[in-house]
Amino acid sequence: MLCVATAIPGASHAWGVQGHQLVAAYAWSRLTPTARAEAERLLALEPGATLVSVSSWADETRAPATAAWHFVNFTSDSACHYDARRMCVQGNCVVGAIERQWQALASNGPDAQRLDALKYVVHFVADVHQPVHAGRADDRGGNTFQLQDDGLATNLHALWDVALIERWPGGLPMLRAAMDALPAQASGPADPARWAEESCATVESPGFYPQRHVLDDDYAARWQTSLLRRLTLAGRRLAETLNTALGGR
Repeated sequence: MLCVATAIPGASHAWGVQGHQLVAAYAWSRLTPTARAEAERLLALEPGATLVSVSSWADETRAPATAAWHFVNFTSDSACHYDARRMCVQGNCVVGAIERQWQALASNGPDAQRLDALKYVVHFVADVHQPVHAGRADDRGGNTFQLQDDGLATNLHALWDVALIERWPGGLPMLRAAMDALPAQASGPADPARWAEESCATVESPGFYPQRHVLDDDYAARWQTSLLRRLTLAGRRLAETLNTALGGR
């Protein structure tokens, strides 16, 4: 999987399918009854669809017109300060996409349009919490930062998309349990720009970029807490976002 991700120019499927499903499942368990009922009503337009099953829809249907909606690139002189005029021209970044799709979801628009907006919100809230989806412009969010991982070629983006989740001790069930056990913290009003700045700050933390482009044996353990926190915050904030957009109906 890592080799495939490396071979695709610009591949940026945040968290991979497993990560998106973890975030969606976590959020679903925290929806209010009203928001859950409205989400179920919209999902029923596609028989068998669940919040988890649609969590990667935005990747599966990605097109040139929507490709930029999955990330935001911070310039080297930004100090992780989001500037929409420079980084999100005409709303074409993950921050602008969340804001737009949230408005569509909360609107009284056609159900089919609101279902698409639901799918986008579920996906993009997870995307913006994946650190390299709000990373450096000069290496395309880690896509061009090549790595050697136990003799195999990969890149920093693929590492955070898939490999760190797959290496969680005990596998996905233990990672989900760790998410559930993480103490809740007040996150404030929905603020996609701040979420992107948090991800950028993670990328700029010492040691995030492996020295000499070689992944050492302790990298996954050192970044376990950050990985857990970003996934959990994504799930909590997704739940809060959906509760607000769907809860007043």
